[in-house]
Amino acid sequence: MTPGAQSGPRVLVVDDEPQIRRFLRASLQSHDYTVLEAENGKEAVRACTTQKPDLLILDLGLPDMDGLDVLKTIREWSRVPVIVLSIRSDETDKIEALDRGANDYVTKPFSMGELLARMRAALRQGRSEGADAGSSIVAAGDISIDLGKRLITLGGSPVKLSRKEYDLLKILALHPGKVITHQQLLQEVWGPAYVEETQYLRVYIGQLRQKLERDPAAPQWLITEPGVGYRLQVTS
Repeated sequence: MTPGAQSGPRVLVVDDEPQIRRFLRASLQSHDYTVLEAENGKEAVRACTTQKPDLLILDLGLPDMDGLDVLKTIREWSRVPVIVLSIRSDETDKIEALDRGANDYVTKPFSMGELLARMRAALRQGRSEGADAGSSIVAAGDISIDLGKRLITLGGSPVKLSRKEYDLLKILALHPGKVITHQQLLQEVWGPAYVEETQYLRVYIGQLRQKLERDPAAPQWLITEPGVGYRLQVTS
């Protein structure tokens, strides 16, 4: 495990491919991140315990254990934000990683700009989860979500939402930048009997976009992760 010389957020890169670690180390250090490295699952768990990273970038194909098992082990005691970075592109892998506690899932090959944006979102989420959610205000462009007052405004003007619309938006706002799976959203808002009724989500997300997005057909804030779920893209 090799720490970088920067003083920014501490990022643990877990990947058994040296070239990927070198690329990520150089790219992240150029953006002022402190980089730690692990090449297998056991090193990753040990580093999370001893090095206390602010963010984990986790490959799933590790030589000693599956990355999903690493994630499960870490989630037993840590809420560190985790972004899975994997060649596995199957929707079931993405859903399982998110259900096990990953904050986000990026498929290789990847854009460094997109990865950096998702890292910023995951770090913001980590900070927000450490604060009192009841008094937090989440901002997404001109949208302001006051979870304490149950008040939604767009450009300073109140927006009237139905109860289901608010409940759906609230779950996304409680986890800003994190992909929430269809099953998670349906269970939280409609109950366990509705976890397969994805058409409900399409309808209500569409209604929220009509009320909150400048261009509902090209949403900036209520983002679809195809086949997986939705996330609220918050303001940097």
